[in-house]
Amino acid sequence: MNQHPIVTSEELTKIIYLIHQQYGYDFSNYARASLERRVVRCMQQAGLQTTYDLKYSLTNDKSFFDWFLQSLTVNVTEMFRDPTFYRDLREKVLPKLASYPVIKIWHAGCATGEEVFSMAILLAEAGLLERSKLYATDLNPANLDQARQGIIPMQQMKAYTDNYMQSGGKNAFSSYYTARYEHVIIRKEYRSNIVLAQHNLAVDQVFNEFQLICCRNVLIYFDRHLQNRVFQLFHDSLSPLGYLAIGTKESIQTADVRTQFETISLPTRIYRRKQ
Repeated sequence: MNQHPIVTSEELTKIIYLIHQQYGYDFSNYARASLERRVVRCMQQAGLQTTYDLKYSLTNDKSFFDWFLQSLTVNVTEMFRDPTFYRDLREKVLPKLASYPVIKIWHAGCATGEEVFSMAILLAEAGLLERSKLYATDLNPANLDQARQGIIPMQQMKAYTDNYMQSGGKNAFSSYYTARYEHVIIRKEYRSNIVLAQHNLAVDQVFNEFQLICCRNVLIYFDRHLQNRVFQLFHDSLSPLGYLAIGTKESIQTADVRTQFETISLPTRIYRRKQ
């Protein structure tokens, strides 16, 4: 009977160092307990019993590392996730953004794109999509490749339709995609204003100025130090009076920049940068 793989804190540090040295991805300030669980899960899926075997595979097999990165960084995502959040965007944020001649929005940690597609639909229904540019970034290039295709499994669409309607959706949700066998494709007009690019929140810098930044359910994987760095990055990336949205299980209260934001909606974690 296979034993449960064990990854000690020292071994985890060595794995993090190896990945950083060989591939340039820095996981040193990710929440350790969560990272350890995901490494163990990857080892189980790959049938590896020891961290020596894991390090050997990471060192000598680039395709294994690509799979490992995908497994390690994948985020749970869905269209119109937390419908009350999207309802608050419709009612409290988009009317303010409408005053800008060009609206720039950053989805940081966009995973496979479901939430940025949701934003595009929201903007379209508000008559704002044509003058909006949505920047969707992720650490994992495989996520970005999938997002570029705009393909979503058909089996997800009933739940996504329910989310959309609860968020205050104005049209038939099926009008936003084309069905193809077991999948759907988000219509091109709702993807054409999306720019997909690789960006690492742990090390990369400001690359534009935005009126809204969404980074939902990503910060929970970071330790306090990295969370603080990312909040500073978001503050510096927002225009004055720009909006920041984070996950419902995340908090800005421990960040050094917390006094630079006012709360727009605490239940849905929407904040606004002060002047």
